[in-house]
Amino acid sequence: MTTHYYPGFPTDLQAPVCSVFSVAEGMTIIKETIFENRFKHVPELNKMGARIHVEKDIAIINGVEKLRGCQVFAQDLRGGAALLIAGLCAEGTTELLGVDHIDRGYERIEEKYSALGAKIRRIH
Repeated sequence: MTTHYYPGFPTDLQAPVCSVFSVAEGMTIIKETIFENRFKHVPELNKMGARIHVEKDIAIINGVEKLRGCQVFAQDLRGGAALLIAGLCAEGTTELLGVDHIDRGYERIEEKYSALGAKIRRIH
């Protein structure tokens, strides 16, 4: 998968899709063509048990059966959304720090995911 300007695959979806592919069977390769440093979420996903290797503008994802909950830190808006999705896929509890990044782009995100059945809560 390669990110491109419209009508190509949007770079804003690259990070959330990266989380989904981290638990998909097989290997996925994502090439980021628009922004540098768009893979800041990858080390945090790897802490959760993902198997992702980044080299410059390419991420190679080898899907794992399960992610495991742990404490992760969102460094930007899209990466934060990716970590939220990964936390919902993970076994155990995921504590997501840096949610102020997510709040800039997603209003009341925990309420929306809860309405879909997610076990999620905000602790102030």
